[in-house]
Amino acid sequence: MEYERVYQMSFSKIYGLLLNKAMRKNRTKGEVDQIILWLTGYSQEQLDDYAGSDLAYGAFFQQAPCPNPNRRLIRGVVCGVRVETIEPPLMQEIRYLDKLIDELAKGKPMEKILRS
Repeated sequence: MEYERVYQMSFSKIYGLLLNKAMRKNRTKGEVDQIILWLTGYSQEQLDDYAGSDLAYGAFFQQAPCPNPNRRLIRGVVCGVRVETIEPPLMQEIRYLDKLIDELAKGKPMEKILRS
């Protein structure tokens, strides 16, 4: 299935793409990291380790220590699909991150992005 290809991509490669997207819009690595940490429950040290490893993108989300319960408040469209309706659940977790980074790149304040 097409999702398997996404799950097998390297987290470090995707992380670099997310950083580039945000930084092109004058946002910072710290903001991208804050979003990822909020969403997954990883520590900064763990994130830094994974950013330099060959961990698969799907495994990054499957191993997340404490997915934020407020991630269910994330609504909207990514790649023409509403994130709240995406199946399977692992792809939905991945698209949550895409949506949050899109909001960051569009200039939304962090308090709103993190559903505070």
